[in-house]
Amino acid sequence: MFVDPRGNSDTTTLIYTSPDVLKRGVYLTEFDIHVGYIHIKNPIALAPMAGITNIDFVMDNAMSAGIAVIGGYNLDDATNEAARRINERGRAEFLTPDPIEHMRRELDRLKGIDNPPTVALNVRSTEITPLIKAALLAKEYDAILEIDCHCRQPEMIDIGVGEPLLHDLPKLGSIISKVKKTGVVLSVKTRSGIVDDRELAVAIEGAGADIIHIDAMEPGFGADYNAIKTVRNATDLFIIGNNSVTDFRSAKDMFGYGSDMVSLARAVLEIPGVIDTLVRSVTTFQKQTGWYNAPKHICSGGDDRALAFCCLPVKRCALMQVLRRYGMTPQEFADLKVELSRGTPLELGDNTCFGTLIWCCKLTKPCFMRDAVLAQIGISGARYMELKKRLSEGILEHLEKLPISAAVND
Repeated sequence: MFVDPRGNSDTTTLIYTSPDVLKRGVYLTEFDIHVGYIHIKNPIALAPMAGITNIDFVMDNAMSAGIAVIGGYNLDDATNEAARRINERGRAEFLTPDPIEHMRRELDRLKGIDNPPTVALNVRSTEITPLIKAALLAKEYDAILEIDCHCRQPEMIDIGVGEPLLHDLPKLGSIISKVKKTGVVLSVKTRSGIVDDRELAVAIEGAGADIIHIDAMEPGFGADYNAIKTVRNATDLFIIGNNSVTDFRSAKDMFGYGSDMVSLARAVLEIPGVIDTLVRSVTTFQKQTGWYNAPKHICSGGDDRALAFCCLPVKRCALMQVLRRYGMTPQEFADLKVELSRGTPLELGDNTCFGTLIWCCKLTKPCFMRDAVLAQIGISGARYMELKKRLSEGILEHLEKLPISAAVND
């Protein structure tokens, strides 16, 4: 039976591998996730929930997470007063009259604990000095500082923190630049669909932030994966995707559009042990496939990393639109993939659709011809995906060098 590698089917929890490949074993690899001085043990994160996510909550629910974001913490009189008024109307907020010492005590509680999550401090302030102090604290503890541009409680909006910063990119950029001078690993928590997602991400990256933590919200429809894809295609920011992640299937969808990590908030309150379950699932998936956040195929709406999986451009398809965006002809694209794969096992595969693994699809799409070649040459599925990841990185590195005038926006 012929399996078209350009089809749209994609499994979620079952990885198709030929018996011969299974006999050879799976290429094992650990997560290799680094941002600045931070090594992140896995791509599952606890998202901040005001008045809820402190170290007690982390110890009870998220010790297996790669990142645990605590807060949001209010760093100055204005934000603490706003938090007090929010509390009075029945919504939880943290009140921290001495916020730096409070956060220090929280961080101290994880000292001596084996393999804890990396902590991120989600903070708000109307003044820059408290943000600088929080950044220095985070750096001291090998933690992350996260600026809250997400909160939309009226009391916070009225004083210009949270979501209002998304509407004032010069101000946000100035804050990021000043805070980043401390050397802290810096995240910015955002909400999609409020302003132009691409323009926002480019501004955040340009100001020096390391991470963008996106609440990819599409009101009435769940997660807005296109917002993740837009940021992935426009920047090199480390992306934490948030919204509607409740299980491995939804996490895999978020990964497939460009997220480096996924974060959970309310699901942690509603589903006992959900972070532990996700960590186990994504770890198994990484061991099986070698690329836990491999993109969906271009023809299924995936981000530009998926150019590594595109077949030979011989007919009209979604690939052509991507190539036009970069001012690249089909022949130039074909030549690039051939050149980047030269001397690697991807050159092999006479019995595949186009005579070489260069043009083959991702491992989660069943293809007996690809898998037969992998078994014949002694390459595991995970190793194959690692080679495709390197190919993807080479393609994107080449595209980034194209003249700016050659690329157009989505």
